[in-house]
Amino acid sequence: MTRHSEYGSAIPLSDLLNWLEDGEELAFIDIREEGLYGDDHPLLAVNAPYSLMENQFPALVPRANTRTVLLAENTARGERAAGRLSVLGYSDIHVLDGGIGAWEQAGLPLFKGVNVPYKAFAELIEHFHHTPAIEPGELARLIEQQGDYVLLDSRTVEEYDRFHVPSAISVPSAELLYRFDDLVPSPDTLVVVSCAGRTRGIIGAQTLINAGVPNQVLALSGGTQGWRLADLATVQDGARYFQPQSEVAVQSARQRASGLAQRYEVQYIDGAILRQWQQDGNRTTYVFDVRNSDEYRRGHRADARWVPGGQLVQALDKWVGTRGGRIVLNDNDGVRATTTAHWLLQLGWQCYVLAGIDEGSRPPSHILPPPLVPRIDAAAARHRLENGTIGLSADRSWDYRRYHPAGTHWVNRSRLDNVPDLIGNAREILVFAEQPALAHGVVMDLIDAGFNATAVEGKRQDWLAAGLELHSSSQTPGDNLQIDFLFWLHDRHEGNAAASAAYLAWEADLPHQVGDPAKAHFKLGPADGDAGGPANIH
Repeated sequence: MTRHSEYGSAIPLSDLLNWLEDGEELAFIDIREEGLYGDDHPLLAVNAPYSLMENQFPALVPRANTRTVLLAENTARGERAAGRLSVLGYSDIHVLDGGIGAWEQAGLPLFKGVNVPYKAFAELIEHFHHTPAIEPGELARLIEQQGDYVLLDSRTVEEYDRFHVPSAISVPSAELLYRFDDLVPSPDTLVVVSCAGRTRGIIGAQTLINAGVPNQVLALSGGTQGWRLADLATVQDGARYFQPQSEVAVQSARQRASGLAQRYEVQYIDGAILRQWQQDGNRTTYVFDVRNSDEYRRGHRADARWVPGGQLVQALDKWVGTRGGRIVLNDNDGVRATTTAHWLLQLGWQCYVLAGIDEGSRPPSHILPPPLVPRIDAAAARHRLENGTIGLSADRSWDYRRYHPAGTHWVNRSRLDNVPDLIGNAREILVFAEQPALAHGVVMDLIDAGFNATAVEGKRQDWLAAGLELHSSSQTPGDNLQIDFLFWLHDRHEGNAAASAAYLAWEADLPHQVGDPAKAHFKLGPADGDAGGPANIH
């Protein structure tokens, strides 16, 4: 039975389960903080934590009348979030009655980690296509013997710069096919594709195989984590990057992308179709520019967000929150958009390619900006603190441990019930956060609760320049209070071998956890040798 509140309806679990399968647009948003979400969440739930709701939600769910279901810790917290969204203009908001507890009590599966559908998809692809791999030790021998191989690191440039396997060339995933002939001039050269773990290595290698490159292509088993677990050292020097594309590579990439489009039935649209879709107030259309960042900065469609194509396949739920919405991928000639689209189609999304960069106008948005909150600069904040005002820090819990203005107490927007105990008889509260949206959310909720709250502008350097003293606290907040931090996911990048091993095992086990790929709405295929055909939308 649906129960109505001031800001939206609390729906039973049965309604949500029906909506997830009815084929209509649905935004299923888990508003718990990242640590809670990463510990257990439904497979198809997208995370937009309440602490950053006004900052993240409009990009994830850009159409104000989208049918939306919020998943919270309980019904009351979901209804509070629904009220915040109504202020932004959202008009079809529902809350799962009973919150995450209702899902658990029904015995429905819950998943650890983030970007779970997309990591599970890569593992299923490996099983489906038998994507070949090379063990770290074998690659190390090739490197030592200076064998005929090329190692392509498919992570982002920023990840590559932090550390990489020796001899690796930085080639983010969407660039692999686009620049292949310049990177691998001989058909006899062994090609190895690496990433941080398993997902992008598998997808990158299988992209090249699907496109029909003549070389033997392998994924590096375990990526950089597997390399380190084999007691092999990564490096930060000797960085190598892809170079400007030659005409030979241009023609070869276009030809291979055309074949990929035929096999996987990638559909193409023009600007007129996109404008028509954007004017439809009852459907959602996302537009992403999947080229590299330098090209995007030189010129792009005004309505296109920049996301490298490989990252969309790796973590689509960071940018798309509405299931059933259209996704349009834009680039200069269709190659990188096609390689990305052929994966998103198999992931079960409606995806189209728009080739050619036309700096079109941005479609109108019906999402209202969040309410303004009172703000002061760091110098004024220091003066008030010296006169008895209480300071709170809304920064991420891990950042608070590293440094925070002396005397401030850590809070999270989802956990403000203890504020009266923190402030005592103080009449005024100052809220610090290096990410302004974190402070603004806390201030909004405190004002609504009757407190006199103000956000402090600036970052660490501004606080120091104003004479504020910064402290660190290695144990505060306690681990059990860090609801915004997923320990096992982040520790693997800090040299924690056990965390890396556990993470790789978790990835490899995802197909078993998911079970039937149809539960995730995947549409794997075609199998090797099958043929499809491209289509234009008119």
